[in-house]
Amino acid sequence: MDSFEINKILATILIVVMLVIGIDKLSDIIFHVDKPETPGYVVEIKQVSTSSASTENKIDIIAIMTMGNVASGKKLFKKCVACHSIVKGGKNKIGPALYNVVGRKIGGVVDYKYSKALMTYKKEWTFEELNGFLKKPAKWIKGTKMAYAGLKKEEDRASIIKYLNQNSDSPLPLP
Repeated sequence: MDSFEINKILATILIVVMLVIGIDKLSDIIFHVDKPETPGYVVEIKQVSTSSASTENKIDIIAIMTMGNVASGKKLFKKCVACHSIVKGGKNKIGPALYNVVGRKIGGVVDYKYSKALMTYKKEWTFEELNGFLKKPAKWIKGTKMAYAGLKKEEDRASIIKYLNQNSDSPLPLP
């Protein structure tokens, strides 16, 4: 291709760009619209009090816990054994050992290196905390290292929690 052909291509591109910009400017002049100082109508927004919003987010842990059973929890826990041990005296793996986890302080295994988020959480693994964490760990405690998508079904979460509670020196009474 000689320089004359290249010049024709570049000139065509330049003309198209100039036409697009020119049409845009021309349409702004022809169809110019002034925005009104006051809107034609006002959109009213109701303020929701935080007290009513927090009661909506409360879960009925008693109802959820009635759904699960230990046998299903044992079966579901097979997904977890790659990262966690559940036997008494079991070693930490990628995740901490989970024997005696229900009622234990979050981040409470001494010889396990937890994420900063879990170390500063300052709560215990209650039935409610476990339910929320198992639903979506990264959303429940932001910054956790646990890379697990979570359990969507309430029945599955209740079964796992019952299984975890059973694997303890002194299981807590179910709610």
